[in-house]
Amino acid sequence: MTLRQRAGFLSGPTTAQQLRRAANFLNGSTLAGLAVALAARTRIRRGPRGMIIAAGYRWRLPFAQAYTLGNVVLCRSTAGDLLSRPELLGHEELHCSQYAWCLGLPFIPLYLAAAGWSVIRTGNAGTGNVFERRAGLAAGGYPLTAGRRAQ
Repeated sequence: MTLRQRAGFLSGPTTAQQLRRAANFLNGSTLAGLAVALAARTRIRRGPRGMIIAAGYRWRLPFAQAYTLGNVVLCRSTAGDLLSRPELLGHEELHCSQYAWCLGLPFIPLYLAAAGWSVIRTGNAGTGNVFERRAGLAAGGYPLTAGRRAQ
């Protein structure tokens, strides 16, 4: 299987991916993602599996190489660079699904609470974060274990 096939270019979105795209549009999270992408002057293009890629993100926060708002994946790299990293793209796709399950923008305070709890427990915002763990720590660039443990 070629990289393009793995990235989902040769087939359209599945029914589940179409439902996720519709849910995130209706719950406003994808519109918020597009608003941030436009304000940050990213290069927006259609991505695989119902995602939208906003490349060239330069704002200071968040610090991540890529992050998701609805079905919009904002990345600091080029779209081609992100597409060449199927593990990271798959990780961000799982965050798209988490937005849908959390009914959109409520995902953001839930995620921030989970990141804060993770910092308290592990010293790292991702390692103990339930959302990052379910999206795949290694694929998202997070350490599987952190130095500090809860006492």
